[in-house]
This record gives sequence, structure tokens and C-alpha cells, in this order.
Amino acid sequence: MQSEKQYIDLYNECREMICRHSAEPMNAVRDRAFDDFRRLGFPTKKVERYKYTDMGRLFEPDYGLNINRLDIPVNPYDAFKCDVPNLSTSLYFVVNDTFHTKNLPKSLLPEGVMIGSLCEIAAKKPDFIAKYYARIADTKDDAVTALNTMLAQDGLVVYVPQGVKVERTVQVINILRSDVDLMVNRRVLIVVEPEAEIKLLFCDHAADDRNFLTTQVVEAFVEEGASLDLYCLEETHAKNVRVSNLYIEQAENSRVNHNMITLHNGTTRNRTDISLSGQGAECMLNGCVIADGSQRVDNNTLIVHKVPHCTSNELYKYVLDGQATGAFAGRVLVMKDAQKTASVMQNRNLCATKEARMYTQPMLEIYADDVKCAHGSTVGQLNDAALFYMRQRGISLKEARLLLQFAFINEVIDSIRLAPLRDRLHHLVEKRFRGELKKCEGCKLCK
Repeated sequence: MQSEKQYIDLYNECREMICRHSAEPMNAVRDRAFDDFRRLGFPTKKVERYKYTDMGRLFEPDYGLNINRLDIPVNPYDAFKCDVPNLSTSLYFVVNDTFHTKNLPKSLLPEGVMIGSLCEIAAKKPDFIAKYYARIADTKDDAVTALNTMLAQDGLVVYVPQGVKVERTVQVINILRSDVDLMVNRRVLIVVEPEAEIKLLFCDHAADDRNFLTTQVVEAFVEEGASLDLYCLEETHAKNVRVSNLYIEQAENSRVNHNMITLHNGTTRNRTDISLSGQGAECMLNGCVIADGSQRVDNNTLIVHKVPHCTSNELYKYVLDGQATGAFAGRVLVMKDAQKTASVMQNRNLCATKEARMYTQPMLEIYADDVKCAHGSTVGQLNDAALFYMRQRGISLKEARLLLQFAFINEVIDSIRLAPLRDRLHHLVEKRFRGELKKCEGCKLCK
């Protein structure tokens, strides 16, 4: 219980300061989250959804926290130039866990759209935030969600009112910046009202060579007939630990397209829970992982079909080199009344060395009798015959291996609907396989 004790003591000692630098809707659920965290403790590997990652060990080091909300001296709009070429975006920044309110982009959002600080919007519209905040991110059964809820002081709100279509992609850069080892607790709330549409691109970067621990909880409400495209790209470094829990609730005839791309990291643990709560809802999950060295990536997904006539498609691909470790556990739960469900889940994995390790566990749990569901997984190595064929035609072994890995991962990249982002990722993935992707191009912070 040593890992839990430091956070329990921290909350008991600093509760007043935490609340003073936050907003009432966030403070209203802190004590309940604290009680849940104290009761649960960090999950062990005996807990089904955490069997591949030792959570207690990740949270054991003594990280600093910016509870007193000291200002971080950085102007990311001047220093950070990593937006995707030819992709016209509305660009925003979250520095550690604080929405950057200075020098906001000049591009005008459609009337009624809100993108801003969770703390500031909660102070102005407490009833709106209270209606959604911590509603689907349940602290009763997940210690990481409980820890984040009891410590988070700010974050990001994205709100799209009924019938509004945000044509320009909204890009949010999450920057980790500190002179000391730091723990960051980030919160994101997304509300897409009926018949509204938005495309979001989240990019995670670490600007300093420090040990970072990030907890992130994202709640997304996609209402009737609404559409959410959510792209999450991680390019941090080997000293970064990222634990992210994403909760999505979909209403009738809504559509969600979620893409998770891990290009560079230390240890990453992503949890994705999607509830298909309205008939005709559709969701598509795609995941792409490239890891080498001693990097670890653990993706855990749950899609719950609660009502009839819903569709889900899921594809995760890993390429593991060196002594990297990957894990994928995906579960599709089809409830008793969810007739006419259509669901496909696939996990394909390539271990480029004998030392790389991949753990995969696709699961279907079906209680309805009129469904079309399938799932599968593969773990393999590079095809010796294909390598021999290419070497016979003058291609070096190194280049042949790179081409096979690139071809394997392309299926996920090609599914990205934003053409400029898709082209950029093809470039970044090739550089990653060639060992050239050490930092973000054009970023003054990373130099």
C-alpha cells in the first residue's frame, strides 16, 4: 500500500489548496473519488483489466505536483511549430494540465462552440459542467480514474451545440514541461450535441528531459445524430509514463471514429470504454503502435452494445522491435436486448526480434441471439521468404525489414480520414522505423 499511501497523505494534507485552485463542479466530486481510491488501491495484475501492467510500480516514484498552480514560463504558440502541413487547424495548447489562455488562435469558431479551460468554464457555467463532469468516468471501479478525479484541477472543455458542424479540425497540443520530475493530472470533457460534428486531433509531446507521469481522463458525450472524429498521437520520450482513460457515451445514430497512434513513448497504458446506448450508433476504433528498446504499450478496450442495431469495428496493430513489450485486451459485450448487433475486432502484431513480447486477449461476450460478431488476433515475425525475395533483387536486409514493417502498419494509417494527417503519419512512421524520429521537427522547445 506504499504507492497508495503517498497519494492518500497528499490529499489529506493539500485538499484545501487543491480545491482553492479549481472550480466547484470539480471539487464537488473530490471527496467521493478520494474515498473510492482509498478503498480500491491501485489494481494488481490479478485484476482482469490490468493483468499486463503493474500499476502500483508506475505510481511508486515520488513525483512533484504543481498544486499551487505556479505559472509555467512558456509561449507555446511562438515555440511550438509542429502542426501538420496542409492541415488547416484551430490550434490550442494544454501545458501540463492547464489550458493555455494567452495568445489564443485568431481563427473564429462557429457560434456557440466552446473550447477552453475546464476550470474557467466551470466557474462561469457550473450547471453545465456539473451535468457532465464525472458522470461516465466512474470512480467506483477504477483507481486511476478516482486518483485523477481527486487531484485534477484544470483541463479542457470542447462543446459543440446542436446542429453545428465545425469544418476546421481542432488541434490540441498537450505539452509536458518541467524543471523537475512531475506528475500531471489532466482532464478533458467533450460534449457534441445532436446533429453536431467535430474533428479533434490531440498530440502529446514532452518538452523536457524529465521523468513525467501523466494521468488523463477523457469523457465524451456524442448525442443523437452527432459525429466525433478523435485522433490521438503520442510522441513523447522514454522517461514518460502515460495512463489515459477514455470514456465515450453514444446516443442514437451517432458516429465515433477514434484513432490511437503511439510513435514514441516510455510506458503507455490506454483504457477505452465505449457505450453504444442508442440504436443505430456506430463506432470505429483503430490503433497503431510502434515500439522498440524497452518501451511498453498496453491498450485495453471495452465496447458495450446496450441496444439493437449498433455497429462496432476495431483494428489494432503493433510492431515491436528490440525488447519492447505490447499488450492488447479487447472486449465486446453484447447485452441481452442488443439484437442485430454487428461487431468485428482484430488485433494483428509483428515482433521484429525474438526478445520482443506481445500479449493479446480479444474477447466476445454475447447475450443476444441475432448478431454478427467476429474477433481474432495474430502474433508473428517478419516473413523470411519475403525478406529473401527482396534481397535477391538487391534490397539490403535493413531496407527489406523496414519495407515489410511499413507495409504491415499501413492498414491502420490508411484508415485515417484526414488526408493531410494521413500523409504526415506515413512520413513520421517511415522516419520512426528508420530511427530518425527523436524529436518533433520545427519545435524550439525540444532543442
